[in-house]
Amino acid sequence: MNQIIVGMGEALWDVLPEGKKIGGAPANFAYHVSQFGFDSRVVSAIGDDKLGNEILENFDGKNLKYQIEKVPYPTGTVQVELDPNGVPMYDIKEGVAWDNIPFTPALEELAKNTRSVCFGSLAQRSVVSRETINRFLDVMPEGEGQCKIFDVNLRQGFYTKEILCNSMKKCNILKINDEELVTVSRMFGYPGIDLQDKCWILLAKYNLKMLILTCGINGSYVFTPGVVSFQETPKVPVADTVGAGDSFTAAFCVEPASNPTPRIFPSPAPSTSRFWFAVRRPSAVTWLEPNIAIVSFLFMMLEASVADSSTVVCAGTATSMMISASASFALFSTRFT
Repeated sequence: MNQIIVGMGEALWDVLPEGKKIGGAPANFAYHVSQFGFDSRVVSAIGDDKLGNEILENFDGKNLKYQIEKVPYPTGTVQVELDPNGVPMYDIKEGVAWDNIPFTPALEELAKNTRSVCFGSLAQRSVVSRETINRFLDVMPEGEGQCKIFDVNLRQGFYTKEILCNSMKKCNILKINDEELVTVSRMFGYPGIDLQDKCWILLAKYNLKMLILTCGINGSYVFTPGVVSFQETPKVPVADTVGAGDSFTAAFCVEPASNPTPRIFPSPAPSTSRFWFAVRRPSAVTWLEPNIAIVSFLFMMLEASVADSSTVVCAGTATSMMISASASFALFSTRFT
């Protein structure tokens, strides 16, 4: 099976109060996937300018692979400010490079070798990038393990009912937060029912493999045909939530390597977290802080590959938890450190 996992859409600079940082959901997603040891790519476009070159230098420094074209438009930027609760507010510049991602022969070849792709609504605000994303999805091979994840990511007014409807038809996994669900429900004409009912309607209407609903401090849900799971959000100090959803999504599309064996490792004992999980893969140990840790959801996502139950220590507590034989590892994260 093809193993490449792609984050497709905007590549840009988030201009934060403390300075500029690499931004864009696709890059965040692809980076977090790569931290699990998987082969990921960022697909986007940049300008032939200083900001564009700095993006490539940043990706190179993080060993993050990419397929990014230079186009005759400025590299994208977003002015980001945090509200008193640490929630980001965005001023997204228009007419930029990632609005004009070309569909090239190289991109077509990448699509043919892609197992999972994550895309959103923002990069589809322009015709050029929207058509490129749709062509990429159409070229991807079909199969049981293929994941086409539509992470809604509504931003400002850069979406339409047509874009959302088409994206939900093309995806097989939908990720949406509670605020986005209210907006989408109003747009689609069923605002008078509770959140779970809305999720069931979307799951059935678009024949989805899975719908992921995140509700911030109020927990998270995963809906699959006939089954819903819920996990409360652990109480942890919040610095900010920029990129939190992207790392959450990355955990969902990671397929287990052959015969991984979870093992117990000493905790790095960070002062900012109460709970950490360790996962050992053949090539690396990854530590993640599960701000929205939905271990049970991984059990539904991953193929059986652990012969016997294995213990993972929840560092910082006296409690251990058992990974069932149907799962190959168990961890989620909303932020990497």
